[in-house]
Amino acid sequence: MVSETKQFPLALPARPVATAADRISTMFHHHYDFVWRSVRRLGVAPDAVDDATQEVFVVASRKLASIEVGKEKAFLFGAAIRVASDSRRARNRRRQSSEDQPELPDGAPALDELVDQKRARETLDALVSQLPEDTRPVFVLFELEGLTMIQIASYLDLPAGTVASRLRRARELFAAQVARLEARSTKHG
Repeated sequence: MVSETKQFPLALPARPVATAADRISTMFHHHYDFVWRSVRRLGVAPDAVDDATQEVFVVASRKLASIEVGKEKAFLFGAAIRVASDSRRARNRRRQSSEDQPELPDGAPALDELVDQKRARETLDALVSQLPEDTRPVFVLFELEGLTMIQIASYLDLPAGTVASRLRRARELFAAQVARLEARSTKHG
Protein backbone atom coordinates (compact mmCIF):
# COMPACT_ATOMS: atom_id res chain seq x y z
CA MET A 1 0.00 0.00 0.00
CA VAL A 2 1.40 3.32 -1.02
CA SER A 3 0.86 6.09 1.41
CA GLU A 4 0.00 9.43 0.03
CA THR A 5 1.69 12.29 1.68
CA LYS A 6 0.78 15.81 1.01
CA GLN A 7 3.51 18.33 1.02
CA PHE A 8 2.77 21.77 2.31
CA PRO A 9 4.97 24.71 1.56
CA LEU A 10 6.99 25.91 4.48
CA ALA A 11 5.84 29.51 4.01
CA LEU A 12 2.78 31.02 2.49
CA PRO A 13 3.32 32.92 -0.73
CA ALA A 14 3.80 36.63 -0.19
CA ARG A 15 0.58 38.58 -0.51
CA PRO A 16 0.59 41.96 -2.16
CA VAL A 17 0.50 44.75 0.38
CA ALA A 18 -2.73 46.11 -1.06
CA THR A 19 -5.07 44.98 -3.77
CA ALA A 20 -5.78 47.23 -6.72
CA ALA A 21 -9.21 47.99 -5.29
CA ASP A 22 -7.66 48.96 -1.94
CA ARG A 23 -5.11 51.17 -3.64
CA ILE A 24 -7.60 53.05 -5.83
CA SER A 25 -9.94 53.41 -2.84
CA THR A 26 -7.11 54.87 -0.76
CA MET A 27 -6.17 57.25 -3.58
CA PHE A 28 -9.79 58.32 -3.89
CA HIS A 29 -10.24 59.00 -0.18
CA HIS A 30 -6.93 60.84 0.21
CA HIS A 31 -6.98 62.90 -2.99
CA TYR A 32 -10.62 63.41 -4.05
CA ASP A 33 -10.84 67.01 -2.76
CA PHE A 34 -7.51 67.91 -4.37
CA VAL A 35 -8.58 66.45 -7.74
CA TRP A 36 -12.00 68.14 -7.56
CA ARG A 37 -10.43 71.55 -6.84
CA SER A 38 -7.81 71.00 -9.52
CA VAL A 39 -10.21 70.22 -12.36
CA ARG A 40 -12.37 73.14 -11.29
CA ARG A 41 -9.43 75.51 -11.24
CA LEU A 42 -8.15 74.17 -14.54
CA GLY A 43 -11.26 75.46 -16.29
CA VAL A 44 -13.85 72.69 -16.14
CA ALA A 45 -17.39 74.10 -16.16
CA PRO A 46 -19.14 73.94 -12.78
CA ASP A 47 -21.73 71.47 -14.06
CA ALA A 48 -19.01 69.10 -15.30
CA VAL A 49 -16.59 69.11 -12.33
CA ASP A 50 -17.97 65.97 -10.70
CA ASP A 51 -17.82 64.02 -13.98
CA ALA A 52 -14.30 65.25 -14.70
CA THR A 53 -13.18 64.27 -11.21
CA GLN A 54 -14.66 60.82 -11.69
CA GLU A 55 -12.90 60.53 -15.05
CA VAL A 56 -9.54 61.27 -13.39
CA PHE A 57 -10.05 58.33 -11.05
CA VAL A 58 -11.22 56.10 -13.91
CA VAL A 59 -7.96 56.92 -15.71
CA ALA A 60 -6.03 56.17 -12.51
CA SER A 61 -7.77 52.81 -12.12
CA ARG A 62 -6.84 51.87 -15.70
CA LYS A 63 -3.20 52.91 -15.22
CA LEU A 64 -2.86 51.77 -11.62
CA ALA A 65 -0.02 49.35 -12.32
CA SER A 66 2.09 52.14 -13.82
CA ILE A 67 1.58 54.62 -10.96
CA GLU A 68 4.61 54.67 -8.69
CA VAL A 69 3.90 54.25 -5.01
CA GLY A 70 4.22 57.65 -3.37
CA LYS A 71 3.60 59.51 -6.64
CA GLU A 72 -0.16 59.02 -6.75
CA LYS A 73 -1.00 62.71 -6.23
CA ALA A 74 1.36 63.74 -9.03
CA PHE A 75 -0.20 61.20 -11.38
CA LEU A 76 -3.71 62.36 -10.46
CA PHE A 77 -2.80 66.00 -11.13
CA GLY A 78 -1.36 65.09 -14.53
CA ALA A 79 -4.54 63.20 -15.34
CA ALA A 80 -6.59 66.17 -14.09
CA ILE A 81 -4.74 68.49 -16.50
CA ARG A 82 -5.59 66.21 -19.45
CA VAL A 83 -9.20 65.62 -18.40
CA ALA A 84 -9.74 69.36 -17.82
CA SER A 85 -8.28 70.14 -21.23
CA ASP A 86 -10.58 67.60 -22.89
CA SER A 87 -13.56 68.99 -20.98
CA ARG A 88 -12.80 72.59 -22.01
CA ARG A 89 -12.46 71.54 -25.66
CA ALA A 90 -15.75 69.64 -25.54
CA ARG A 91 -17.50 72.61 -23.91
CA ASN A 92 -16.14 74.96 -26.55
CA ARG A 93 -17.40 72.64 -29.28
CA ARG A 94 -20.87 72.51 -27.78
CA ARG A 95 -20.90 76.23 -27.00
CA GLN A 96 -23.41 75.75 -24.25
CA SER A 97 -23.09 76.65 -20.65
CA SER A 98 -25.90 75.87 -18.29
CA GLU A 99 -25.53 76.58 -14.62
CA ASP A 100 -28.16 75.33 -12.19
CA GLN A 101 -28.86 77.19 -8.98
CA PRO A 102 -27.93 75.05 -5.98
CA GLU A 103 -30.50 74.35 -3.30
CA LEU A 104 -29.63 75.91 0.02
CA PRO A 105 -29.35 73.46 2.92
CA ASP A 106 -30.44 74.47 6.41
CA GLY A 107 -27.87 76.71 8.09
CA ALA A 108 -26.37 77.70 4.73
CA PRO A 109 -24.92 81.16 4.18
CA ALA A 110 -27.34 83.88 3.11
CA LEU A 111 -28.16 84.09 -0.58
CA ASP A 112 -26.24 87.35 -1.04
CA GLU A 113 -23.15 85.75 0.51
CA LEU A 114 -23.45 82.79 -1.85
CA VAL A 115 -23.83 85.13 -4.82
CA ASP A 116 -20.72 87.08 -3.77
CA GLN A 117 -18.75 83.85 -3.26
CA LYS A 118 -19.91 82.51 -6.60
CA ARG A 119 -18.97 85.73 -8.40
CA ALA A 120 -15.55 85.78 -6.74
CA ARG A 121 -14.96 82.13 -7.63
CA GLU A 122 -16.12 82.73 -11.22
CA THR A 123 -13.85 85.75 -11.51
CA LEU A 124 -10.89 83.79 -10.16
CA ASP A 125 -11.68 80.86 -12.46
CA ALA A 126 -11.98 83.19 -15.45
CA LEU A 127 -8.65 84.86 -14.68
CA VAL A 128 -6.90 81.52 -14.14
CA SER A 129 -8.43 80.06 -17.32
CA GLN A 130 -6.85 82.89 -19.33
CA LEU A 131 -3.37 81.87 -18.25
CA PRO A 132 -1.38 79.96 -20.88
CA GLU A 133 -1.57 76.16 -20.75
CA ASP A 134 2.06 75.83 -19.64
CA THR A 135 1.81 78.28 -16.72
CA ARG A 136 -1.69 77.48 -15.42
CA PRO A 137 -0.86 74.18 -13.63
CA VAL A 138 2.14 75.75 -11.87
CA PHE A 139 0.06 78.75 -10.77
CA VAL A 140 -2.81 76.57 -9.53
CA LEU A 141 -0.53 74.22 -7.59
CA PHE A 142 1.52 76.99 -5.98
CA GLU A 143 -0.94 79.83 -5.41
CA LEU A 144 -4.18 77.92 -4.89
CA GLU A 145 -3.08 74.52 -3.57
CA GLY A 146 -0.09 75.77 -1.56
CA LEU A 147 2.44 73.24 -2.85
CA THR A 148 6.15 74.01 -2.83
CA MET A 149 8.15 74.49 -6.02
CA ILE A 150 9.98 71.23 -5.33
CA GLN A 151 6.66 69.37 -5.07
CA ILE A 152 5.41 71.01 -8.27
CA ALA A 153 8.61 70.10 -10.11
CA SER A 154 8.12 66.51 -9.01
CA TYR A 155 4.40 66.44 -9.90
CA LEU A 156 4.89 67.93 -13.34
CA ASP A 157 8.27 66.30 -14.00
CA LEU A 158 9.89 69.65 -14.70
CA PRO A 159 13.20 71.19 -13.62
CA ALA A 160 12.85 73.52 -10.62
CA GLY A 161 14.07 76.47 -12.69
CA THR A 162 11.31 75.90 -15.22
CA VAL A 163 8.73 75.81 -12.45
CA ALA A 164 10.07 79.07 -11.02
CA SER A 165 10.06 80.86 -14.38
CA ARG A 166 6.56 79.62 -15.23
CA LEU A 167 5.29 80.73 -11.84
CA ARG A 168 6.87 84.17 -12.27
CA ARG A 169 5.32 84.52 -15.72
CA ALA A 170 1.92 83.31 -14.49
CA ARG A 171 1.99 85.78 -11.60
CA GLU A 172 2.84 88.64 -13.97
CA LEU A 173 0.03 87.69 -16.35
CA PHE A 174 -2.43 87.21 -13.49
CA ALA A 175 -1.51 90.59 -11.95
CA ALA A 176 -1.97 92.28 -15.33
CA GLN A 177 -5.41 90.67 -15.70
CA VAL A 178 -6.41 91.79 -12.21
CA ALA A 179 -5.22 95.34 -12.96
CA ARG A 180 -7.31 95.41 -16.19
CA LEU A 181 -10.33 94.09 -14.29
CA GLU A 182 -9.93 96.70 -11.55
CA ALA A 183 -9.51 99.47 -14.12
CA ARG A 184 -12.70 98.37 -15.89
CA SER A 185 -14.69 98.22 -12.65
CA THR A 186 -13.38 101.65 -11.58
CA LYS A 187 -14.22 103.11 -14.99
CA HIS A 188 -17.75 101.66 -14.96
CA GLY A 189 -18.03 102.28 -11.35
